[in-house]
Amino acid sequence: MGFYETPEDKQIRASDSANPAPKLPVRLAAIVIFGGQDTALESLTITNPSVALDVANKIVYRRPGYGPSQVSIISGGGSGHEPSFGAFVGQGLLSAGVAGTIFASPSAEQVRKAIMSRVDTEKGVLVTVMNYTGDVLNFGMAVEKAKAAGLKVEMLVVGDDVGVGREKGGKVGRRGIAGTVLVHKISGALAARGAPLDQVYKVAKLTANNLVSIGASLDHVHVPGRAPLDPNAEGSLSADEVEVGMGIHNEAGSERAKVSLPELIKTMLTMLLDKNDKDRAFVNVNSNEVVLLVNNLGGVSVLELGGITTEVVKQLGGWGIRPVRILSGTYMTSLNGPGFSISLLNVVNTDIGGPSMIELLDDPSEATGWASPVSKNTWEAKNTNTREDDATSDQSVKPSGLKMDSAAFKEALTWGLEALVEVEPEITRFDTVVGDGDCGIGLKRGAEGLNAPIYRGRSPVLKHLKETQTTGDAVVDVANIVPVIENSMDGTSGALFAIFLNALVHSLRKLPAGEASSQLWSQALKDSCEALSKYTPARPGDRTIVDALYPFVDTLGQSGDIKEAARASMKAAEGTKGMPASLGRAVYVGGSGFESVPDPGAFGLASFFLGLSGLYKSF
Repeated sequence: MGFYETPEDKQIRASDSANPAPKLPVRLAAIVIFGGQDTALESLTITNPSVALDVANKIVYRRPGYGPSQVSIISGGGSGHEPSFGAFVGQGLLSAGVAGTIFASPSAEQVRKAIMSRVDTEKGVLVTVMNYTGDVLNFGMAVEKAKAAGLKVEMLVVGDDVGVGREKGGKVGRRGIAGTVLVHKISGALAARGAPLDQVYKVAKLTANNLVSIGASLDHVHVPGRAPLDPNAEGSLSADEVEVGMGIHNEAGSERAKVSLPELIKTMLTMLLDKNDKDRAFVNVNSNEVVLLVNNLGGVSVLELGGITTEVVKQLGGWGIRPVRILSGTYMTSLNGPGFSISLLNVVNTDIGGPSMIELLDDPSEATGWASPVSKNTWEAKNTNTREDDATSDQSVKPSGLKMDSAAFKEALTWGLEALVEVEPEITRFDTVVGDGDCGIGLKRGAEGLNAPIYRGRSPVLKHLKETQTTGDAVVDVANIVPVIENSMDGTSGALFAIFLNALVHSLRKLPAGEASSQLWSQALKDSCEALSKYTPARPGDRTIVDALYPFVDTLGQSGDIKEAARASMKAAEGTKGMPASLGRAVYVGGSGFESVPDPGAFGLASFFLGLSGLYKSF
């Protein structure tokens, strides 16, 4: 079923089905297998001389030497969404775009390199990421790493999709889809005008908060390197069905329907605009100025997209909406997805005493993914400048003046790590019941680090503690331990620990010089919990590692007694037994195993705290 299909079209389609031509996904798979991703990124430097490519880290970035210093804006995500994000790098838009593999987040290290060594950091950096767990955690880890190094960085998570409502979305919230490019364009234009970081972040957030989008597709896309979906398998779409609300990674939407294009548009606009739909009324689109973006998911012809845009504009008139700006084209794809998305921006006052959202949207830009030509001056400049400096994780950490007993610190931390290693079999047993059985090994690997490679001259934690003299400076000694966690613990747990510890370094650095009392540690830990909460919706009661973390921090702040705090942590961890999971893999495992064992991660962290306090052997 095409979006517009006559009886003659149906006959042609039937003939095509009987005599199929070679499928595009097959050819695409071959291209990607033979290095197509790198060459696709390289093409951006060919079509726009103002950008360069860090091949090793898959970072497209603006070459230095164009105009005065400004706030830098970085975004990125999995490949397969082109022209997002690399083709939006250019004057007046993004400063850098970081690419992961197809439909997978780039690593935190790639993002950190982009922040710390591939863009101008003098005026600060805004990192904008779409609301997907892997992207939020990996970009968040890099942001905290940059903050710990003293850089001024803000992060904005964009969720504009209404295809999944509040009830189904739960704590995860709205997914980020094509409307994100409007956030990029408006914030990029404001940064190019020289606005400070706080104003750029404010306007970007205002834009994100006033966006709604929804997509629809006639089929799932084939991801190169993966087995194609059997058309007869459960979950596949029939030839005359459309998925309403499909995400940009083949995620399910809200419903499937057999409808004509006008009926489909009517359904989508109702989901975007119905104020009485409490599950989806995320934005009251009531401004005198509304921006419309009709986005091609990759497999819709220009002819079809034109017909779709006309139908959308006509039906918006029935809602009393006449968009002041209409953008129609390919902005954020799902490879060659046979579908499209509609985004509406409710234009509001920015209250910064400067340009409006519309003015910023109209500002010129030199990004090949945006409908704006590269200027003659840029071509003739023949700029060959690049950024070659390498911001490494082992830059010396400046002393903070926050003093502690180095011998006691080393002894307590050793006890905590050894307790975590010793309790690994029990954690593994718990995780075998409610997860995939790797939690204990992951925690042990992070604590022990015996099999972890020495990272840029840094030793594994226990080896480091035994062979290295601690300085007695809280910031320096904690910062020196962070890299082994980042490089020996993978998965979600590794990202959570790395974010928390980088945030702890940042929080400790803000404290006044002097003795690091339990009250000061408690304050730093509370600040770190708050930083972590920006990247995960986990809270006490969700049956996660947070159930053991928060009671420890709260009790330490109230009593100043680490032993009492450790006991509170273990009590809370044991209290997760019988608690249904709200987040993590345990949500999908199902069954009644949660009734018989505590959360493995919470139990492991509580065991570490017991060791840290000297209570583990006697508990």
